[in-house]
Amino acid sequence: MEKKRIKIINGAVVTPVRIIQGQVCIEGGKICEVGGGDFHFPGAEVIDAKGNYVSPGFIDLHTHGAGGADFMDGTVDAYLTAVEMHAAHGTTSLYPTTLSSTVEELLHTFAVYRKAASKNEKGSQMLGLHLEGPYFSMNQRGAQDPKYIRNPQPEEYLPILEATDDIARWSAAPELQGSKEFAAALLYRDILPAIAHTDAIYEEALEAFEWGFTHVTHLYSAMSGVTRRNAYRHAGMVEAAFLIPGMTVELIADGAHLPASLLQLVYQIKGAENIALVTDSMRAAGMPEGVSILGSLQNGQPVIVEDGVAKLPDRSAFAASVATMDRLVRTCLHSAKFPLVQTVRMAASTPARIMGIDKITGSLMKGKDADIVIFDDNIDILLTMIGGRILFQHL
Repeated sequence: MEKKRIKIINGAVVTPVRIIQGQVCIEGGKICEVGGGDFHFPGAEVIDAKGNYVSPGFIDLHTHGAGGADFMDGTVDAYLTAVEMHAAHGTTSLYPTTLSSTVEELLHTFAVYRKAASKNEKGSQMLGLHLEGPYFSMNQRGAQDPKYIRNPQPEEYLPILEATDDIARWSAAPELQGSKEFAAALLYRDILPAIAHTDAIYEEALEAFEWGFTHVTHLYSAMSGVTRRNAYRHAGMVEAAFLIPGMTVELIADGAHLPASLLQLVYQIKGAENIALVTDSMRAAGMPEGVSILGSLQNGQPVIVEDGVAKLPDRSAFAASVATMDRLVRTCLHSAKFPLVQTVRMAASTPARIMGIDKITGSLMKGKDADIVIFDDNIDILLTMIGGRILFQHL
């Protein structure tokens, strides 16, 4: 498909360092000019932003689904439904995320992912799979099904790694026996080891960081804080994330998982350059509240969606979120009172840097992919563009 020359005018353009009243020119699916003034760009299709914000597209590192579909449903239609819903909410790139399951389900997921990615024309681009589990602390399993929780064993994970080249990240609890070897196997294949559902204390987390576990999955959710062992108090995983300078974190900034005060605390300590906003959304994202299912339709767990969040049936814990990326940005701006430029950084350029794709996307800079969203003061999405193609428009 031939890619048009496009000129976005009259926008409040969110650059990596400021907001300017300017324009963005696009050619061949790439950004070719960004700035104030009026660029001479003959033959271009003109999009009038009407004074709204022009921003890099959002990048969601952790999502299980949306629009009534879960990536664990194991169908191409489920993938396409979910990514189309996310695109309508400003997400231009995402990493479909699995839940703890059988190896057979995972292998099926790999095949479906590859087929769905080849057919995806209307949704957020899929840049690789994020495997969440099953190598977790049983005590911190959260909504993960306990019957699948186990320690990493090379005879299991090596065949999984050999079955696909599409894994971009794998989240696990690093205190489990065999985690050092597991991390080495991931790094060998350029897969990001991430810390999740863990009871690790600071010393264990520091050692894990040295092994390559440099990112923390949904900070505060399903992980240890300050704890006692044999009467002695230890810093937990949360404190380790704060103390280790190079460790990046992700936040479910939906206004339910973390209150504004905790968002502000993490922002003050880690800074926007080390924080990624993630939805951790399940199938109910973008759907009415009520009864839903976390995970696959066949083997998933029932949940209740109420008060803007998914909960276990006994309401003892949250069970993923029903957020979309625009809601996260809105929460950070309106509740936590973060600056817009830094909020967009957490929704776009920092996630891109964490996944090593910041040279091609994540900010409005010359030469990068034209992955762009336009939104208003309420962060309602008015346009979503991926690689210069408009997938959603409500200007």
